Amino acid sequence: MFEEILLAVDGSEHALNAARMASDLARAMHTRILRIVVAFERIPSYLGEPNMQAAIQNRLKEAEEVLQKAVQAVGNVSAEIRTESIEGDSAEAILEVAKTHKSDVIVIGARGVGRLTGLLLGSTSQKVVAHAPCPVLIVR
Repeated sequence: MFEEILLAVDGSEHALNAARMASDLARAMHTRILRIVVAFERIPSYLGEPNMQAAIQNRLKEAEEVLQKAVQAVGNVSAEIRTESIEGDSAEAILEVAKTHKSDVIVIGARGVGRLTGLLLGSTSQKVVAHAPCPVLIVR
């Protein structure tokens, strides 16, 4: 039923819980591809060189660390695991990946590492739910 699962992560505890849930779902559904995506904010162009390159490298390093933690949380699954780091708005990036790869379900944490606190559901997960081309599983 869910041949391709899209797991959106940001390094938060909810994202790691989502990774474990995506892993269980992939095993139960005999998923073919488990795609793990992390999005990072655009680097402002006014930084100029060499600051811009340093900022890009730092963001890519942080994104890779988040992806590796998610892969570890997923553990051993028979699905092929693919990872992507995308620059841009998190919700928009997740939605674009879901559409492009025709994901069957998106698994995402209820709250991320965003700046706002006290919300029951994070703004990224709210936007994803509102505009997703497929079912969305939100994990606490």
